[in-house]
Amino acid sequence: MGTGHFFWVIFYFASLCSASLANNAKINFREKEKKVLDQILGAGKYDARIRPSGLNGTENLPTYVYVNMFLRSISKIDDYKMEYSVQLTFREQWTDERLKFDDIQGRLKYLTLTEANRVWMPDLFFSNEKEGHFHNIIMPNVYIRIFPNGSVLYSIRISLTLACPMNLKLYPLDRQICSLRMASYGWTTNDLVFLWKEGDPVQVVKNLHLPRFTLEKFLTDYCNSKTNTGEYSCLKVDLLFKREFSYYLIQIYIPCCMLVIVSWVSFWLDQGAVPARVSLGVTTLLTMATQTSGINASLPPVSYTKAIDVWTGVCLTFVFGALLEFALVNYASRSDMHKENMKKKRRDLEQASIDAASDLLDTDSNATFAMLRQCEVHMQAPKRPNCCKTWLSKFPTRSKRIDVISRITFPLVFALFNLVYWSTYLFRDEEDETF
Repeated sequence: MGTGHFFWVIFYFASLCSASLANNAKINFREKEKKVLDQILGAGKYDARIRPSGLNGTENLPTYVYVNMFLRSISKIDDYKMEYSVQLTFREQWTDERLKFDDIQGRLKYLTLTEANRVWMPDLFFSNEKEGHFHNIIMPNVYIRIFPNGSVLYSIRISLTLACPMNLKLYPLDRQICSLRMASYGWTTNDLVFLWKEGDPVQVVKNLHLPRFTLEKFLTDYCNSKTNTGEYSCLKVDLLFKREFSYYLIQIYIPCCMLVIVSWVSFWLDQGAVPARVSLGVTTLLTMATQTSGINASLPPVSYTKAIDVWTGVCLTFVFGALLEFALVNYASRSDMHKENMKKKRRDLEQASIDAASDLLDTDSNATFAMLRQCEVHMQAPKRPNCCKTWLSKFPTRSKRIDVISRITFPLVFALFNLVYWSTYLFRDEEDETF
């Protein structure tokens, strides 16, 4: 019993010593990170102003910086200002031979920094940026990882408002290409070159939702620019957005069609209902004009004609034409009344002259005149009936004929316009959709 008890006491103390040594080793491991940082970034040992060497430490080659990004959200696409807002996680990766360190047999995978000014940074800027800001809640959303081989990974979350020149000729049946351009501000391609990271340089968050657009696809490319101070490296991402048409169909196209059809109700009202026809025509014309001005208020004043301008312009013309049609009907009605009065006076005069002549002529002469008139009628050649004239003869007055013709002509012409309009803008070539 004494020997066994002594054995368990020794085992207990050995366990305590091993746990203490493990804790000391862990503490020493964290302290090793601090020592490594002090060793590679200490005062007088690293100068963040000096560009890293080129590939494999070659001094004459440029520094290669590999770029990739993650699109977190696209908050808005503004047609009037021709800009769009995006939030992204932006990453850069390059190699700095001066930052190599011992990884302690693989236990020290990388070092993390939150101060970008401690190491050399590429002078990248967004060339089409209008506004931008970093995110500092709760802490600054930025980190720098330094790997044992001297590789540096810089990651930051930023929000940008970028310029997006748009071609609105096909609005609202258009597609727009909005670019995100990144370039070096001061280093030429002899010193600094930006490259897209191989594999998947641009990632987009799943279920990206835009209120009036759909992101169809995106393309990465290079856009190096030459100036009088040299050639500068540049990267760009082209985002292809397709405008959602259902919103404009409900808010613009269907209401405009309804206004045009309502203006045709005037053709079915009696020509004597002047207040009703005038108020209907003026009301639809003013409503259509208000609709057109509201559409143009949300778009920039451009020098070319847009697809929506063609639609609203033709609809406004049809409504205005319906109002002019009533003016023509009113004029024709008054003309018909004047002619009817003149015919009535002429018939009264002829009847009076016939009555006066009948008193002077005898019965035989009247019978002879009647026989001659009958023979003249039988000698005339029969005329071929005309369908249009036969149909129009059912409406004796010109004002009524104008209304009847308008009931058919206006819908037919509007249907023809719709056929031409939709076939032109919906079945266009893909080359015409982008610019």
